[in-house]
Amino acid sequence: MYFSVSSTGLLTLTSSTPIPFSLSVSNRRTIIVSSSISSPQQLNNNPNNNDNKTVTVVKFNYSRASPSIRWPNSKLSDLYPSTETHFSQNDVSVKKTQSLETPNETHKRNDEEEEEKERSEITRDSRSKMKFKRMNKLALEKEMNWRERVKMLTDRILGLKSDEFVGDVLEQHRVMMTPADFCFVVKSVGQTSWHRALELYECLNMQQWYAPNGRMVSTILGVLGKANQEEIAVEIFTKAESVIEDTVQVYNAMMGVYARNGNYDKVKEIFDLMRERECEPDIVSFNTLINAKVKSCAIVSGLAIQLLDEVGKFGLRPDIITYNTLISACSREANLKEAIVVFSDMETNRCQPDLWTYNAMISVYGRCGFALKAEHLFEELKSKGFSPDAVTYNSLLYAFSKEGNTKKVTDICNQMVKMGFGKDEMTYNTIIHMYGKQGRHDEALKLYRDMKLSKRNPDAVTYTVLIDLLGKASKIEEAAKVMSEMLDAGVKPTLHTYSALICAYAKVGRRAEAEETFNRMRESNIKADHLAYSVMLDFFLRFNEIKKAMVLYQEMIQEGFTLDNGIYEVMLPALVRENMGGVVERIVRDMEELSGMNPHDISSVLVTAGCYDHGAKMLKVAIRNGYELDREIFLSIMSSYSSSARYSEACELLEFFREHAPGDIQMITEALIIILCKAGKLDAALEEYRNRGGLGTFTSCTMYESLIQECLKSEQFEIASQLFSDMRFNGVEPSECLYLSMVSVYCRIGFPETAHNLLYHAEKNDIILDNLTVHIIDIVETYGKLKMWENAESIVENLRQKYSKIDRNVWNALIHAYAFSGCYERARAIFNTMMKDGPSPTVESVNGLLQALIVDGRLNELYVVIQELQDMDFKISKSSILLMLEAFAQAGNLFEVQKVYNGMKAAGYFPTMHLYRVMIGLLGRFKRVRDVKVMLNEMEEAGFKPDLQIFNSVLKLYSSIEEFKHMGDVYQRMQDAGLTPDEETYNTLITMYCRDHRPEEGLSLMHKMKSLDLEPKRDTYRSMIAAFSKQELYDQAEEIFEELRSNGYKLDRSFYHLMMKMYRTSGDHQKAENLVAMMKEAGIEPTTATMHMLMVSYGKSGQPEEADRVLKSLRTMGAVMDTLPYSSVIDAYLKKGDVKAGLEKLAEMKEAAIEPDHRIWTCFIRAASLSEEANDAINLLNALQGVGFDLPIRLLREKSESLVSEVDQCLDRLEHVEDNAAFNFVNALVDLLWAFELRATASWVFQLAIKKNIYRRDIFRVAEKDWGADFRKLSAGSALVGLTLWLDHMQDASLEGYPESPKSVVLITGTAEYNMVSLDSTLKACLWEMGSPFLPCKTRHGVLVAKAHSLRMWLKDSSFCMDLELKDSPNLPELNSMQLINGCFIRRGLVPAFHEITEKLKVVSPKKFSRLALLPDDKRSKVMQADVDGRKERLEKLKTADPRQVMKMKRIRKKKFIREAFEYQGNAIGKQRTFKPIAANKSIERERYDDR
Repeated sequence: MYFSVSSTGLLTLTSSTPIPFSLSVSNRRTIIVSSSISSPQQLNNNPNNNDNKTVTVVKFNYSRASPSIRWPNSKLSDLYPSTETHFSQNDVSVKKTQSLETPNETHKRNDEEEEEKERSEITRDSRSKMKFKRMNKLALEKEMNWRERVKMLTDRILGLKSDEFVGDVLEQHRVMMTPADFCFVVKSVGQTSWHRALELYECLNMQQWYAPNGRMVSTILGVLGKANQEEIAVEIFTKAESVIEDTVQVYNAMMGVYARNGNYDKVKEIFDLMRERECEPDIVSFNTLINAKVKSCAIVSGLAIQLLDEVGKFGLRPDIITYNTLISACSREANLKEAIVVFSDMETNRCQPDLWTYNAMISVYGRCGFALKAEHLFEELKSKGFSPDAVTYNSLLYAFSKEGNTKKVTDICNQMVKMGFGKDEMTYNTIIHMYGKQGRHDEALKLYRDMKLSKRNPDAVTYTVLIDLLGKASKIEEAAKVMSEMLDAGVKPTLHTYSALICAYAKVGRRAEAEETFNRMRESNIKADHLAYSVMLDFFLRFNEIKKAMVLYQEMIQEGFTLDNGIYEVMLPALVRENMGGVVERIVRDMEELSGMNPHDISSVLVTAGCYDHGAKMLKVAIRNGYELDREIFLSIMSSYSSSARYSEACELLEFFREHAPGDIQMITEALIIILCKAGKLDAALEEYRNRGGLGTFTSCTMYESLIQECLKSEQFEIASQLFSDMRFNGVEPSECLYLSMVSVYCRIGFPETAHNLLYHAEKNDIILDNLTVHIIDIVETYGKLKMWENAESIVENLRQKYSKIDRNVWNALIHAYAFSGCYERARAIFNTMMKDGPSPTVESVNGLLQALIVDGRLNELYVVIQELQDMDFKISKSSILLMLEAFAQAGNLFEVQKVYNGMKAAGYFPTMHLYRVMIGLLGRFKRVRDVKVMLNEMEEAGFKPDLQIFNSVLKLYSSIEEFKHMGDVYQRMQDAGLTPDEETYNTLITMYCRDHRPEEGLSLMHKMKSLDLEPKRDTYRSMIAAFSKQELYDQAEEIFEELRSNGYKLDRSFYHLMMKMYRTSGDHQKAENLVAMMKEAGIEPTTATMHMLMVSYGKSGQPEEADRVLKSLRTMGAVMDTLPYSSVIDAYLKKGDVKAGLEKLAEMKEAAIEPDHRIWTCFIRAASLSEEANDAINLLNALQGVGFDLPIRLLREKSESLVSEVDQCLDRLEHVEDNAAFNFVNALVDLLWAFELRATASWVFQLAIKKNIYRRDIFRVAEKDWGADFRKLSAGSALVGLTLWLDHMQDASLEGYPESPKSVVLITGTAEYNMVSLDSTLKACLWEMGSPFLPCKTRHGVLVAKAHSLRMWLKDSSFCMDLELKDSPNLPELNSMQLINGCFIRRGLVPAFHEITEKLKVVSPKKFSRLALLPDDKRSKVMQADVDGRKERLEKLKTADPRQVMKMKRIRKKKFIREAFEYQGNAIGKQRTFKPIAANKSIERERYDDR
């Protein structure tokens, strides 16, 4: 808002229409919303607000409306008493530029002119006589009394209550009033209440003594016009038109009503009507008409002069109001050119400018950025005797604030205050806005607080400016707070206020608040402008709320708004994403019909928005209508077609363009190739290049560069080289950039000679290349990588001859070239040259020397070179130390790595993140858990946070040591750190699940991994298959294998072997044989090991004949045979009991000149250990003796001490043979010796195996105060030997009291089978026959636990423990002392008792089994029968017993007896709660897997 001075000296309030905000569109199709409030005067105080908060309407008052206040230095208080002029909020509005006069002000001035005329009529006689004679007493009394009469009646009417009427006042009023008096009363009342003024008018018309007149009609029309009551004014004018004579004042008043709302057409209609009725318009009529015209449209060039000429045509002379109206309009529009023209015409016609004129000119100069010119006019008006008022100072203040001249603004403010003008609302608003543009938001807010403290009430302009500048600074909370303060202060937000807040919310992306503000604005009956609609439409589109967006779009169309191109470019892609093609077509029609856009512009918008099909159609229309082919639109459309592989449509469009744009054929073809390159379709571009052109056809350097650059991106360097050759052949000169790119290409593909030649060619043609030294360094380094250090040496030598000084980086590149070949001495020579002749070596030079030693494998000399460099005053850099550390890390030398690391820290170098990665990775490889934890703590103390690579290294560490719980903790830490797992993380976790026997969870994680577009490693798939196979989940394993094959993975031989092992375990031998055919189809030839696995599969299933058939097929194929396939067949025959066939195969081997090795020995020894009779065993061992291996038979028959050394030598030979040869041989040999009661011999063989690390040294750990034992992977005989020795050690420790035992002793047996023998069942049978206190663990399978006290007592008191010494039988027994029954290697004498117990009692406890096994046969039968009868009797009693008693007995039974079951919870190993002797274990194990 702003204020202006009328010709009578009264200050009037100027209101204007709202200004639009700017809506700009970026190249990225993102709508950037910003309010174009360039000044506080641009805001609109729209009162229509209906917020949720209760807002009290605060009427605006401006004390400087009185001249006595405007010019405080002048003594005007007597002539102009200080009064406050009040305006309703409906009259207050602001346009986008500060103006010193608006149409409303002109109306006011015109009204004042009418008032003066009326007054002149009353006192015309007096005024006429004043020139000639003095006024008589009666005339003077008349002149003084009319004001009192008007004031008295006005006060009485305004003092009426709401339920009282004006008519009563008229009836009681006894003072004589003239018609002119009543006109002044209506006008005075109307200034406060247009309702009472209208009531007075109607009452007067109903009085018989009152006759209507034109003056009264014009007066009431003026009142209604000021109150924006256009409809009532039109009704009064229509009624009065027929009863009063045609007077110019009535028509002027009606024109003023329309002019207030900018309705120029209606004003012109009244003007023409007035002329038709031969009522001559006066200057007021023309001023009103001009006001309406400039208010309805912008001042274009020549319009002002045209309007002035219209006034002259009617014989009238423009007055000061006419000129001021036009200049004020130019000021609003910031139209300096027209303002100068009007001002010049004013001076030409000798119309003296007044203060209003100067204020308007100062304003327009200030708005157009001519602050100095505005200041010049300011000085001019003072020189002409005018006293600047507050409006003058504020206009000048605004001029310098727009330039951001803070100093000048401050000076003007000080001068203004010095002249008696305090800072008013306009002053504060202007300075606040200036601070906002300068980003000094805190000072703007401070000024706002000062404004409130100085009792200046912030108006809508103030609040809007603050909200706008805070929103632009993204201080949305402060902006919202200002809005709340605005509402609390009773100031109604305007359209611009809401728009500024919506823009603020838009900038920070707070859609909900923006939408709420928009709805609140509409609920307040404030119509949204283009900016508000555009912002909300952009919001809805960005948040994919298409329905709301389309509703808002329809509202904009109905309101007559035209969308900007930026809105279309955001809306159209959203509609395309939602497949709303029909809506897109409708919008295209709107663009053409409503917006008036031509086909070319529509096509540009559509293409920019990504609607390429519609854009192509409109482009065709544009071409048909004569528009030229737009290259950018064409390229965008072709790029769309190529990226979506729509080559046929692209060709069709090309043909159309070739037909209708024949002058652009070459451009079309070259453009197509360029577009294909931009779209990443290099193959299609190359095909187009080859098919449509040849040598000499294409001459576009851009096309060649596009092809070459795209080849470089896809690393197709050979094709790039060929294209470059074509380019040079066609005479197209490459650019400098392309020269350098091709030098890099030739270096990357390993052709440094060609790169060197290219540089020579460029130099020969006087082509100046930037950074030539850099590319020479690339060539030297490439020679070095290719180990062609001689060529690199030659280049540097040529440089030395050409230039006096060589760049240090070139020397360093040569040193590194030597380093790649490990030429330390040559690198050292260059280093010495640099030391001697300069430039001095750098860290890179030192690193090159160290790298040369590292490549040459001379790590031990690194310390020597470091010492030499230190002696030469070189400080060893951190990078050099890191280079050494990484070299030792790659060599796996942990000691040296730690040594270098500690030395680096001692030297004051802080470790880097990369160094921590190297250290943690190396420590993880060596399974140094504690050191890794220390390193992590040190890293966090140094301020580094572990990254994904470090977490992966820690996960691998814990996975390698099977600490799966810690892996979960590490993974949780990784998630807490906000890191996203990568392929390595997922692969490690899946492997962990597989090792932890939880393949289902691993498979679930693998599916999640694939959903994230991460591909598992082949080793991960292999682990999954192996884990499912171990858990007997064969279907899942087979699914994974088939998935790999169907997805085209190239599987190696290990996958097929793994699947063959699984089929062998599951007994599906046909599938195992089918795998051989699959391998051949995949191009993988089966090896001997493959056929061995197939034969083992048949042998395990008891089909040695099939295994023999496979062996024969191998021989038929001419495969190189060794003992592996023969051992499979022989082992199958021997396990089936077909000794004869096994011996025949041994003889066949001998005939084939295949020397039997450890595999054959182990097969025969194992078969002998399971032979029922000693003669059968001897026959098998004699067969071995026949082929040259007599050690086993001699161990059975001889008792020579020399056998010890022979066994030792044999184990030495087998110790380093693959396939665990020594381990399998010892297991079989100890089984044989134990079975035929050579147990002392078995004991020393067992202990010899431990001594040679064939067996683990920690099989039993009595000496370590653990007393535990772990017999996993041992054979049954070895486990029994180890058990006896373990018990003996524990017995000694128990008797001696040292070492002390723990509270419980654990024996780990494992659940696996070794050659169809269950170690768990074998040890249980042995221990429980002896009556040991060992019981199955309740939480783990394959674990036996005994309380230490019970174990010690049993070792002291049990008869079985009286003599634990292992001895050899003096004579070889005729029968084997052991027997294999259902996977249990049990004592032969225990077999009948075992059968009887398991058949009759099914399930017994360990103690009961021991007691029954030791009873005689007849007594055992009676005891078991009595037990069975007792069970039946108890069951019968339970049937007739009290239910409560039954429940009590059940609870007791649960405590007393152990139930038969395995219970599992989640992924737990399981809970063993019963003992089922020997054979039952296998079935229970199978049930375990079935349950899972």
